[in-house]
This record gives sequence, structure tokens and C-alpha cells, in this order.
Amino acid sequence: MLYHLLYQGLSGYYAVLNVFRYQTFRCLSAFFFCFLFLLVVEPLFIRRLHRMGVKGQPIRDDGPREHETKRGTPTMGGLVIVVAVTLSSLLFCDLSVGAVWVALVVFNLFAYVGFLDDWKKITKQDSKGLSERQKLLLQVSVAGIAAGWLLWSAFPSTLQLPFFKQAAIPLGILFIPFVIFVVIGTSNAVNLTDGLDGLAIGPVMTVAATYAVFCYVSGHARIAEYIGVLYVPNLGEISIILAAVVASGLGFLWYNTFPAQVFMGDTGALALGGILGFVSVLCKQELMLVVSGGIFVVETLSVIIQRYSYKWRKKRVFKMAPIHHHFELKGWAEPKIIVRFWIISVVLALLSLTTLKLR
Repeated sequence: MLYHLLYQGLSGYYAVLNVFRYQTFRCLSAFFFCFLFLLVVEPLFIRRLHRMGVKGQPIRDDGPREHETKRGTPTMGGLVIVVAVTLSSLLFCDLSVGAVWVALVVFNLFAYVGFLDDWKKITKQDSKGLSERQKLLLQVSVAGIAAGWLLWSAFPSTLQLPFFKQAAIPLGILFIPFVIFVVIGTSNAVNLTDGLDGLAIGPVMTVAATYAVFCYVSGHARIAEYIGVLYVPNLGEISIILAAVVASGLGFLWYNTFPAQVFMGDTGALALGGILGFVSVLCKQELMLVVSGGIFVVETLSVIIQRYSYKWRKKRVFKMAPIHHHFELKGWAEPKIIVRFWIISVVLALLSLTTLKLR
């Protein structure tokens, strides 16, 4: 909106407005806008929930006893993140780029699925929320429509291989289920990780920052050719959305850090995971999501291993899944688990970025 108004509309009269031409400037603008938005609006949202008498987050009965102190903490704080990222994207992105609109639609629809889940939890004071079948059906519908749009718009339906220049596997019609798997898998993985104060938002920020670089590189013809990655026109605009995600995460962490004043809830977790998964498809770096989002992968694998180990062997591998609860029950303090997971996430993000040169 501001890009079209100030750069395309008024830069001919005021030369200083030419700065809006540059994606890097608009990334920084979106960053500071979102950070300040969260710092100002999130506490207002928390107070509003209290005034409305909305009940807080229900706690699992089989969870660590220390979590009883979290009972009643306001949830759905991720709704402010969704509003901030959407608003800043509309302000600073080039809205003529179709991928921007589809990314925002995926982001907001996954937030809606999470909102339905959160609302059912807090109104019924039951930690189960939507059934797995209901949630999965809604997620598949959203991801499937996004995948269909990509094929319809002649987006490259290939799987790019890291470490090799221009190496790719053509997927054809299998591209649609592949996109659905990546988007839904990432969305639910972030949701599983969101079990401790600030635990999920840290890796979300490192992954978003990593993919902001990937998008900028893939959207820049000369850099993409030099490094040997697939060039995707106008993809740099997506880096503006991801800069907003990073800034929103920082602003949200101000209130979500231990002990949390608010939880992001499924509203935020499903939305953030959904857009990270979809962006990995847009910049053709789906496989690197396993590395940069390694924390999410481990959390998800711990749940799968625990479930099937108990189903088949009647034995549990972990004291409790996801794995962050395992460390809690081993006696690790919650802040120690969170910070150590953040450290691992930063290292994995840097490792992912090195692959841009290892080709």
C-alpha cells in the first residue's frame, strides 16, 4: 500500500521516496512497525481478555505439576502477531505480486483454524480442542488450495536438492500432496513445540530469518545465478513478510518470556508454522527446513516415537512427549530448556545458510 502510494505514486515528485523501491528498506520498515505494534497492542489485548472474562489456557492433567501455575494464563496472543504481520505486509509489500497474497491467505486461514481450536479449549476448559480429524481436514483444504494455485500459476513443480547447483527432481502432479505435507507438517510441528514459555517463538524467528535470506537470494536474478539456486521472480517481497514475522516474534516474546503473561495458542502456532512451510516451497528450499527447523522436527519425532512405541511395545521411550516435557520431568528448569533449544536453533539456522555456498 505504502509502496504503491509513496514509490509508484509520489517518488517522481519527492526523490527521497525512492527508498521504498528497495526491498531491504521495506524489510526494515516492516520489522520496526511490527515490533512496535506488538509492544503496544499485546498488553492491550491481554487486558481486554481479562475484562471480557475470557477463561485462560486449560492445562493437561497429565502434564508436569509445575504447569499448574500456568492455569488461567490468557491465550490466543498469536492473534496480535497475525494482525501485525498481515497489516505490515499490506503496507510495505508490492501487492501486485500474487505470491504475497497467497502467503497471507495461508497465514490467516491457518490462524483461523487455530482460533477455532483455541476457542473451543477455553470455552469448554478442555485441552483437547478440535478433533484431529477436524483440524486435519481444514488444514488440508487450505494447503491444497495454495498448492493448486502454485501449479495453476506455472510455478516450478520440482524438488530442489541442496548442495548441488540446479539439481532438481520433477514432481509433476505429486507436487500438490508434497506441498500439503510440508505446510501441514510444519504447522503442526510448531504447534507441538509451543509447550513452554517462549520455546516455540525462538525457533520460529530463526527459521523466518533464515528463509528471509533464502527468499531474497532466490528473488535476485544475479545473486541466484552466482550462487546456483533457482531464480524465482519477485520472491524478495516474501522476505518482507518474514522480517515482519521475526519482529512480531521479538515483540511477542517480551510478554511470552518465562513466566509468560500470555500464550500464542494454536492461533499463532498454526499460522506461523503454516507460513514457514509455504515459504519454504516458494523459495524451493523445502529440504533445508529439516535442518533450520530441526527443533520442530525433533519435537514431532518424539511424539511419533512415543505414540507408536506405546502402541506396539506398551513401553514409553520418553518420560513424556513432546521431548521438552521429558527434560522437565528429568529435573531441568524450564528457562534452561528454552534457552538451550534456542541456542540449538540459532546454530541450525547458521548451518542452513552455509549451504548457499556449499554447491
